[in-house]
This record gives sequence, C-alpha cells and structure tokens, in this order.
Amino acid sequence: MTVVDTTPAAALREATIPPDGMYEGARVLRRLPEEWEERPYERFEVAPLGRVIGAEIRGLDLSRPLEPALREELNRALLEWKVIFFRGQHLTPEQQRGFARHWGELETNPLLAAGSSEDVVRFDKGSGATPTFENIWHTDVTFRARPALGAVLQLREVPPVGGDTMWADMAAAYDNLPAEVKERIDGATAVHDFIPGFARFYERERLAPFQEVFPPVEHPVVRTHPETGRRMLFVNTSFTTRITGMEREESDRLLSFLCRQAHVPEYQVRFHWQPGDIAFWDNRATQHYAVNDYAPYPRVAERVAIEGDRPF
Repeated sequence: MTVVDTTPAAALREATIPPDGMYEGARVLRRLPEEWEERPYERFEVAPLGRVIGAEIRGLDLSRPLEPALREELNRALLEWKVIFFRGQHLTPEQQRGFARHWGELETNPLLAAGSSEDVVRFDKGSGATPTFENIWHTDVTFRARPALGAVLQLREVPPVGGDTMWADMAAAYDNLPAEVKERIDGATAVHDFIPGFARFYERERLAPFQEVFPPVEHPVVRTHPETGRRMLFVNTSFTTRITGMEREESDRLLSFLCRQAHVPEYQVRFHWQPGDIAFWDNRATQHYAVNDYAPYPRVAERVAIEGDRPF
C-alpha cells in the first residue's frame, strides 16, 4: 500500500517546465466586446458552431441583392462571430464578387492563381498541386500596408474525406495572454514580409520581381479592431519576421510564443465543407488553417478578398 504524505512539512521536489509554455487551466472565453449590446437577429437564423467564433447563417439566398438593412445585420453577425458560413449557395464568380463588394473594393493578388477575373483567386488542389498556405495558421496578406478586411471563400469541389478549414479568434488569444506578456507587446510593432511565406513553394525567380511591389511593412503586434474596438494579436507564422527593436533571439522566442496562441482549441472553430458552401471571415480578427489531409482527391475553391485599412 502506498502512503502519500500530505502534511504541510512534506517537501516537494523542484520541477520546472520550459519557459513560454502553454499551460493548462481555465481560459477567458469572451465572444463579444465589453459593453457590446447583444441583440437578436431579425432577418436570418444564426446557428453557433463554436463558443467564441463561428456561426452558420440560415435562411438567406446570397445570389439575391442585399438590402442595406440586411447587409448591416450580416456585418453585425460577422463582427460578433468573426467567421460566418452559408450552406449550399452555389454562387457564380460574379455573384460571389457582388456579395463581397457590399463590404468594399475587391483586392487582387498577383502571387496566386486567378479564376475568371483577376480579383478571384482559384485554389485548384489535387495530386501534385502547389500546397499554397495549407497546414499553417496565418492571416491573409499581412505583408500589405492595408491587409484585407475579409474574404469570401466558396468550395466548388469537395473531397470525399478531409479538406476542412479552421479559424481562430485572435481577440480571445490576446485576452488570455499573461499580464507580463501584454506589457511587453503593448505598443510594439513587427515586420511583415511576403517572402518567407511564398518562398516555401515558389522559386526565387518568380518572387524577385515583386520585392518592390510588396516591400516589408510594420504593423502593431496588438491590433485594435476598427469597428468593435477589441484588441487582438496581429502576428502570424507565414509573414511576421521579427519584432521591431528586439534582438533576433528575443524576437524569435516571443514571436514563437505569440503565434502558438492560435493553436488553442478553445479559440477555434472547424468547418466541414459541402459543395457550394461559403465562408466569410473577418481577416482583421482571425487566423485560419486549411487542413491538407485529402490527397489524392481534388479540392477546388475560389476566394475573393476585400480591401482593408491600415492597422492601428
């Protein structure tokens, strides 16, 4: 029989875990900004898919024009859930572009394959396809001075198994940082560059001409959402290269810790696609991860992105 000494005098051996680890325990899971008035939705049904992020919008046909009041209510759903999903829409590229334009001008990306027009990105994945931005957490185009506000993605062809996409709420990630880490990054900026992300699958000769088009830019490590006022982590593995003013070793260690926050399941939602489904996400507030577990089956998607503003 084993006897456990629980008296106060019992000595506890010294044990440490590596610094900057991810620790167990309760997390703050706050979906809405403080003092945000939560109101019912009147023009559609909202079915939550996650605690802090992700909801399915039911009862809408996105091929029809959006009245201003409906657009405003959808925008509120986007702000409150960060990514919203619409099943079985089967929009044409022009209809998809028209829906996205309700939120602003569309962005082009010369580094990615175009679909029917230059502002439609086509991801045609199958055996041997270039694995662009799959299997990594990232925020789109943070190497731009004005990263995208959001993106509207539609799956044209879905594999019989696999091919899900995940999103993470970076406001929840910020909320749960240790106080000492928040102090270190308050007011800090970081450098973002397109080269590290694209160099993993493009030749140098293809990237070199774009160096002047997309010079390195600096963004705040903690971004303030321009519509909700929430503070959010705004660094990612694909494009953030260093924190300004820090020695390389210190910067690398801190960036590694900050980027790992997207990996926490409590901050995530995972979506299983069906043909014609649409995801519309707030690129300012989230990171996403396309799961590449579907080979050798094809997976075809088209995305339009909406021009954003300068982070502050």
